[in-house]
Amino acid sequence: MEIKVCFLGSARYEQPLDATSEKKFRALKSLGKLFVIGFSQDLCTRTFTEHAHFYLMPQCRLSVIRYAEMFVLGPLLACWLIFRHGVQVLVAQSPYEGFAAALAKKIAGWLGYRIVLVVESHGDFEESLFLQRRVALAGLYRFLMRHAARFSLTHADSLRAISNSTKLQLERQSPGKPIVRFPAWTDIEVFLQAGGSREQNFPQSILYAGVLTPLKGVHHLINAFVGLAQEFPQARLVLVGHEENKSYAAQLKEQVKRFGLDERVQFIGVMPQVELALWMRKACVFVLPSVSEGLGRVVVEAMATGTPVIGSNVGGIPEIVEDGSTGFLVPPADQKALAEKIRWILNNPEEAREMGSRARLFAAHLFSTETYVKGYGQIFEAAQPSIEQEEQKHAASSL
Repeated sequence: MEIKVCFLGSARYEQPLDATSEKKFRALKSLGKLFVIGFSQDLCTRTFTEHAHFYLMPQCRLSVIRYAEMFVLGPLLACWLIFRHGVQVLVAQSPYEGFAAALAKKIAGWLGYRIVLVVESHGDFEESLFLQRRVALAGLYRFLMRHAARFSLTHADSLRAISNSTKLQLERQSPGKPIVRFPAWTDIEVFLQAGGSREQNFPQSILYAGVLTPLKGVHHLINAFVGLAQEFPQARLVLVGHEENKSYAAQLKEQVKRFGLDERVQFIGVMPQVELALWMRKACVFVLPSVSEGLGRVVVEAMATGTPVIGSNVGGIPEIVEDGSTGFLVPPADQKALAEKIRWILNNPEEAREMGSRARLFAAHLFSTETYVKGYGQIFEAAQPSIEQEEQKHAASSL
């Protein structure tokens, strides 16, 4: 029997799919018939089929409207897919999207449908929003988020974590629920291939990649670089990522200007993974100075290119980086420690190159398409008895 699964989340998709998403859903379609509820890249609704059936809501710039779309349209779309196409499993990207999925499950249950709900956690769902930007009416937000998460986790049949830290948080919030842990998707082959032709020279390029929000601690990285700029006149800091928090991004640029480093610090927008892999390959070190992090997937991508990494000792990063072997761990917001580790990389190019080689081997072993598909296969296999029982019940009622 072919299983029918709907993924529901706030991810944005384009038509046709970008190379990374195309590869992801091409791999997952071996598990069953797939449906996806998410957002388009603009204000248009879109439906199309490419390995999965996509139903995309308009992507409004105002987050409150996107939340309203998810919590109102999300359950309606999910219910329609259950009734019209026989979807049996709902997979929610986080406990908040899980509210919409849990509501659809409850409505379907009233009408006699048994739906399996899987709720995922990709980060600190309790605090990360408040670390990314300043939130008006924060108390109200916390109240609503807490109750939305509680509702979805209560109605979940199983949970998925991407790291030990996210697993522990789910266990605290929903004790006794089965949890499957496997990393988030990354097209690791792109980064491994880039690392296979890594240049032997050692350009003094320090790289960060990720959204520009206070959660990522980029201002700490800039301050650390200020202390190194005079000591290493050839060193450059490259910051790649979407300016998700506009005011924070403006503060970062003002911070760079204030220290007279306009010519030494480069801001670059979002780029395809193939291009990002090339930037990583050319860097002497990749730095992720987050104050909170679910796993730090971008760290693994940098490691796959053979680049040594420096990451904050938070969340899932310590699960990836072996301090002193594949990279360095530093306390979050400790600018002095961060500068010291970057200085070591710049002063010891040969040892740093060996560190990057060990990091590449680790990344190749830990991440693979097969591991990712196997993880979801384990989740869907656990759901199979409930689905078969539901099929038998419907078959009996139709006699």
